[in-house]
Amino acid sequence: MGAHRKGAARAGRPGPAAPAGPPSPSSPSSPSSPSSPPGRDGYFDLLRAVALVRVVAYHTFGWAWAGMVFPSMGVMFGLAGTLMARSLRRPALTVIRGRVRRLLPPFWFWGCFVVTAMLVHGWMPGWRIVYWIVPLGDPPGSAWAGQAREVVWYLRTYLWFVLLSPLLLRVFRLSPVVVLVLSLVPVVLLTYVRQPPEGRLGSALTDLATFLFCWLLGFAHHEGVLGRLRPLAVAVASLAALAYGGWYALAHQSAYGGTYDLDDNPLAQAFWSAGFVTLLMYAKEYAGLVGPSRSRLVAVFNARAVTIYLWHELALILAVPLIDRFWEVPAFEAHLPLGSQWFLFGVGWVLIGGFVLACGWVEDVAARRKPTLLPGGRAARMGA
Repeated sequence: MGAHRKGAARAGRPGPAAPAGPPSPSSPSSPSSPSSPPGRDGYFDLLRAVALVRVVAYHTFGWAWAGMVFPSMGVMFGLAGTLMARSLRRPALTVIRGRVRRLLPPFWFWGCFVVTAMLVHGWMPGWRIVYWIVPLGDPPGSAWAGQAREVVWYLRTYLWFVLLSPLLLRVFRLSPVVVLVLSLVPVVLLTYVRQPPEGRLGSALTDLATFLFCWLLGFAHHEGVLGRLRPLAVAVASLAALAYGGWYALAHQSAYGGTYDLDDNPLAQAFWSAGFVTLLMYAKEYAGLVGPSRSRLVAVFNARAVTIYLWHELALILAVPLIDRFWEVPAFEAHLPLGSQWFLFGVGWVLIGGFVLACGWVEDVAARRKPTLLPGGRAARMGA
């Protein structure tokens, strides 16, 4: 599984999914517009679909500026936080079990293929293979499959946020605005005061600190906190966060591999995502924005967010040898742009579509729905 372009789906150093999400594994079900089906929010569904497309585009083209145009991972954590806050009206343990149940079977199914491929290529696991069962830490593996494995960081971070959410929501409700602002402090401390430890613990702490604000922003949306804020205050605070995040990314390129890519820079990612996602969510509260509630394509993206996120890197990896075979066909060589990254992007999406058809049913089983080949029909419902 050799790398064919800028690898690494790591936001904050990782690159769903969501799982849409990964992106989140299911779409938010905050109060819908009158035109939306029950349990759906067309605006949030559209944001998740755009986020997934942007993730695939970034891993195809390696555009350093992609995260500034649309910080997909911050958006997906914000949407997931909204859904989690809504779900926590029910008993916390019931909600956590439901979220874990929806997340792990698609991860296990995908992991069976990745682990088997690594074993065939000479990898021998130790006791840390338990992280392939419950990804509370980065699962181990060989460098040969590194590009495919790196998408797991999002599921690991999402899982930790789910486990911590009952406590986080209690703390958030004590003083919502203050807690929201203070949620940016951990990433500042990890940048300026104390570097995170090496290994799995450091990676987990960094990713949690990077996207904590976005997760709590989802709480703020669901709890109505955003809707009570003045537009000028929100605009000023968001633009200040964007300015600081953008400045830090541009001014510290030498410390992060000579690039301003937000995925390599946790502090810049945290502040840029905070400002960007706040504006997106506040725009819904202030202007009542709605999305294409009847779009089958958007519905498919949301119902298969985990599948798209988990399998997209494998699709792009497999697209490379497939395109290499196209060069052997004179007609293809003469008339197709085989050397273009856009052609790789297109072939990648064809393969992603194949994975959605072949593997997406696992998400239905995990959610205790009747398995379908292609979701998003009239009766589709993305809520928990």
